Amino acid sequence: MFAISLGDDGAQLRPLEPWQAAEFLAHMDRARGLVDPWIPFAAAATDLDSARALLRRYADKQAADTGRIHGIWLDGTLVGGVLFRVFEAESGTCEIGVWLEPAGQGRGLVNRASRRLIDWAFDVRGMRRVEWRASAANTRSTAAAERLGMTREGVLRQAYLHHGVRHDEEIWAVLAEEWRARR
Repeated sequence: MFAISLGDDGAQLRPLEPWQAAEFLAHMDRARGLVDPWIPFAAAATDLDSARALLRRYADKQAADTGRIHGIWLDGTLVGGVLFRVFEAESGTCEIGVWLEPAGQGRGLVNRASRRLIDWAFDVRGMRRVEWRASAANTRSTAAAERLGMTREGVLRQAYLHHGVRHDEEIWAVLAEEWRARR
């Protein structure tokens, strides 16, 4: 397995794999309060079997070249992650997603890890567009997209159903030529 340094603070980006289900579940238990209000990701990993199944789904997506999941470790502890929820190599479009537990907040980890994935998508895989989708009420997520230099393209009104509540969904994106020009 490989690890990519995210800076001088001991932060690393690594693949998340099914054999790490117990560590992932412990992390999700710590992150659940921050993640669950916005996305069903935390609710999909509530015990060891469901955590393993979620990681297996992403292992299958990676094998099919339709998605990937990576963890963010800080001083050896899994504190968050970034993923390509959607990865459509043929069309050149992908969607990045992120999450953190409280111990990872305020350190720029989402920004640093997202930049690594976006660089890879554009420079290595030749993607043309990276999207970021979030509930309009999730201001931390939309602020992260803005810090990455993404453009808010629009709002899909009441498009996202979560916990029985309809949310407006914001769509942010950056194009390959924009990303390269900003670097």
